[in-house]
Order: sequence, then C-alpha cells, then structure tokens
Amino acid sequence: MEEILVDNKNKEAAKPDIFEASLKSNDTEERIDIWFYRPIGLRIATICAKVGITPNAVTITSIFFGVAAGVLFYYPALWINVIGMLLLMFANSLDSADGQLARLTNNKSRLGRILDGFAGDFWFAAIHIALCLRLTDAGWSAWVWLPGVLAGVSHVFQSAMADYYRNVHLYFIKGKAGSELDNSAELQREFDRMTWSQHFFDKFVLNGYLGYTRLQERLSPNLQRLLKEVKARFKDDLPANLVTEFRAMNKPLMKYTNIVQFNTRVIFLFLWLFIDQVWLYFAFDILVLNPILIYMCRRQEKVSKHFYHQLTT
Repeated sequence: MEEILVDNKNKEAAKPDIFEASLKSNDTEERIDIWFYRPIGLRIATICAKVGITPNAVTITSIFFGVAAGVLFYYPALWINVIGMLLLMFANSLDSADGQLARLTNNKSRLGRILDGFAGDFWFAAIHIALCLRLTDAGWSAWVWLPGVLAGVSHVFQSAMADYYRNVHLYFIKGKAGSELDNSAELQREFDRMTWSQHFFDKFVLNGYLGYTRLQERLSPNLQRLLKEVKARFKDDLPANLVTEFRAMNKPLMKYTNIVQFNTRVIFLFLWLFIDQVWLYFAFDILVLNPILIYMCRRQEKVSKHFYHQLTT
C-alpha cells in the first residue's frame, strides 16, 4: 500500500515537470496561456503523442478551425459569433499544442516553425475579410476595406516582431537549442542549395519565410549588430554574466510582445462582436496596438545598443 502511495506521489510530482518541459520559457509566456491555453494544449499534445499525430498535422488542423471562426464572424447573429469565438479559442489551443508536442517528442523542424508562424496569419486574414464583408453588407462604404487592409498589414508587422523578439530573448537565456531564432544569411544559403525541380514545395515555403525574416531584421538594426557581435565572440556558449544582465533588462519587454499578439486582440475582438461594433477592431489594431509595436521596437533597439556598446568598448 505504501509503495502505491509513493508511486502516486512520484507521478503527481512529475506532472509539473512535464508541463514545464512543454513550455518555451516562463519569461515569454503570458498568464492567460499558462492558466488556460497551455494546460489544454498539453492534454491535446499528450493524446497526439500517443496516437502518432505530428506537430505539423496539428498546426494545419488549427488553420482550418481558425479560418472557420473567421467565416462565422461575417454573420451578425451573436449566437453564430459565439460559436466562432469558441472555434478560434480551440484553434489557439491547437496552436499551443503543436509547439508543446514538438518539444515533448523532440520532433522540431523549420517547416513546423514556418507553418506555426503563418497559421495565425491565415486566421486573421479570414477574420479581416469577414468583418469587411459584414460591414459592407450593413451599409458601410467600400472604403472600409482600407482600414481593414491597414489593420491586416499592421497585424503582420506586430506578429512578426513580437515573435522575433521572443526568440531573441530565448536565444540569450537558453542558447541556440532553446530558441527558434533564424537569420536571413543562413536561410539564403539553405535556399540556394535547393533546386526547384527536386525541392519545389520546401523552396517555395522557405522563400516566403526568407522574406519574413528579412523584414524582422530590417526593423531591428541595433539588434542585428548585437547578434553578429555575440555570435562572433561566443558562438552559442554565452557567458553567464551576459545572460543574467540581458535577461534582467530585456524581460520587461516580453509583456509588450504578448500584448500585440493573440490574447489581447482577441479579448477586444470578442467585446466588439458582443456589442456589434466590429469596426472598432480595425481602429484598435491601428491606433492602439501599432503605438505599442513602435514602443516595443524602440525599447528593444535601446537594449540592443546598450549591450553592443558594452561588448565593443
């Protein structure tokens, strides 16, 4: 009997370890994700691991649910919108599960990272199109597509930079193995090694990702100088004092990467749907989230400049 109790205690003690192992880092995780999406994602990941479903299959499935949610936001009936909200939440749970599954099963790939990064873009493209159609059907001018497209472009920039800064933070605190940080020079070399005749799909996907990575790098010149200097000096084994100091200075910026991504925008999207004022979603994206993006980029550049000068002087 005592052996059974000890065994049960050991199993209970192991559960938090499994949960922690499924996360990228507590530094970059948002509270809503820790409390809600990650536990659901872990359950989905555990089931998928048992039946042999791959992370990429989970990601692709999330795209279908996210796009379906966007389609349902076209309709003005609140009960249909609520179904769309539930589908979008489930899509995000799947999006959480694919990364957790990849980390738990050590089944990571660049294609998986690319699919995961673009999945949200598919969801929100469907959402923006649905909301624009909903507003024009309600009598709004076709000019509503202008803020709809501007908000969509804003979302791409916000998502790209938030994801990039998270991976930079993970690179400094966990090294290359604990991060998904890519650079355009390495991607270009990989792209050049492929042939269109033999690797058409992989080369097509990598071409899009290469442009995405170049966008991230163009918007972070000081950060690029810092990364180049760090990699030249230390390779992947960063000194402990640099890791500690960078983490302390950079960690406060992680909350801004969370604000401009999924949870905050979706909470307000649901609010606008409940009060049937969906035009506010575009205004919120452009007038609220964009200034946060600008502040986030400026602060990250300031941090990067500080550590670059510290290393070079």
